[in-house]
Amino acid sequence: MESRIDTLNWSLIRTFLAVADTGSLSAAARRLGISQPTIGRQVRQIEDALDLTLFTRQPRGLHLTDSGAALLPHARRMAEAMNALALTAAGRTEDLRGTVRLTASAVVAHHILPPIIAQIRQAEPLIQIELVASDSSDNLLFREADIAVRMYRSTQLDIVTRHLGNLRLGVFAARTYLDRRGWPQQPTDLLGHDLIGYDRNELILHHMRAMGWPATREMFAIRCDSQTAYLALIRAGCGIGFAQAGLMQDRADLVELDLGLDLPHLPVWLAAPQAMRGSPRIARVWDLLAEGLTPVLSRP
Repeated sequence: MESRIDTLNWSLIRTFLAVADTGSLSAAARRLGISQPTIGRQVRQIEDALDLTLFTRQPRGLHLTDSGAALLPHARRMAEAMNALALTAAGRTEDLRGTVRLTASAVVAHHILPPIIAQIRQAEPLIQIELVASDSSDNLLFREADIAVRMYRSTQLDIVTRHLGNLRLGVFAARTYLDRRGWPQQPTDLLGHDLIGYDRNELILHHMRAMGWPATREMFAIRCDSQTAYLALIRAGCGIGFAQAGLMQDRADLVELDLGLDLPHLPVWLAAPQAMRGSPRIARVWDLLAEGLTPVLSRP
């Protein structure tokens, strides 16, 4: 048995984790970027080495056996150790040449970061940038991204954060909508208008209730969780919505309504793995991001 266990390597453990997480050979193959037959062979190889059955076939995919479930926490610890090793090694490089992977929300990635990335490329042409526009939280400790621009402070251990400032929110509508439905003069006037809210995201509801409004999901005539689509709905005259002021100002077709509402601000944080923060390449992009974002933010 010992000689067969010695044949295990990290690639086999990684395959075991991918199949356990996704529940199928095809999904694991897509995640790891290798073929499905290779995934199948590797699963059989690790089962032979351990002399255990790790998965059973079910109508909806592969499920862990009791033996597989018992091994899963140990495999995850191995993954964490391998990622820590990779992060530490990457953080020791002194060369600016290479790639930095950024992640940010779809709205920030679409509307705020492109000119800043252009400035970064002009300042440091040896650094290549990968931009991930996603409203999900990428795991920085697993190298899903090197630097994140987030609207919250990361609570993960071994993550370095910096609060850059805040984005101001405002109440906006298209002139065409206001000319058609009337211009509200006070907060209660909003109740007679088509409001644009979120679908599953309850952020707007929470803030309205915190201000004493008995807000419900049904108050919003249109509901959408996609931030880019949300902005497009306001611009198209679908109703009144809440948006980052910097994205909506200086447009003749839009109006910011001053209704005396005390709207919250969106904090903007940079986040990066502590092991990577000392890398000259990461540090340089971090500083250039902070420099580029500062003009569009209010002071912390």
